[in-house]
This record gives sequence, structure tokens and C-alpha cells, in this order.
Amino acid sequence: MEINQMFITEKEVSKITGIALSTLRNRRFHRTGINFYKIGRSCKYRYDDVIAFMEKRKIKTDQI
Repeated sequence: MEINQMFITEKEVSKITGIALSTLRNRRFHRTGINFYKIGRSCKYRYDDVIAFMEKRKIKTDQI
């Protein structure tokens, strides 16, 4: 994976997870939710961290 693809924007995180931008921003403020990097004025997320966050919330069901 290229370095540009390792980090994604909050808008991309919102699309992947379905979490509203305002909720992502609120969680960053309270230091909860997905780990992030503050680079200048922007916040970036590692793609792998976003996927790990989603995997932790997987609900297993009985498969038929």
C-alpha cells in the first residue's frame, strides 16, 4: 500500500463507517472512537485503524 493510501480523510472515514462527520469530530474532541493523527490543521486516519475499529464491532450470528 502506498503512503498516500495509508491515511484517509474524515470524509472517507464517514463514508466507510457510516458515522456522521459531526460524530467523528465530537469523538476526536473527547479522545474516543478511532485513533487519528493531527497533521497541521487536518486530521487523518490510518485505513487499517478504521478497519480494525469496524472489526471490533462485528456481531457474529448463526449462519444457516
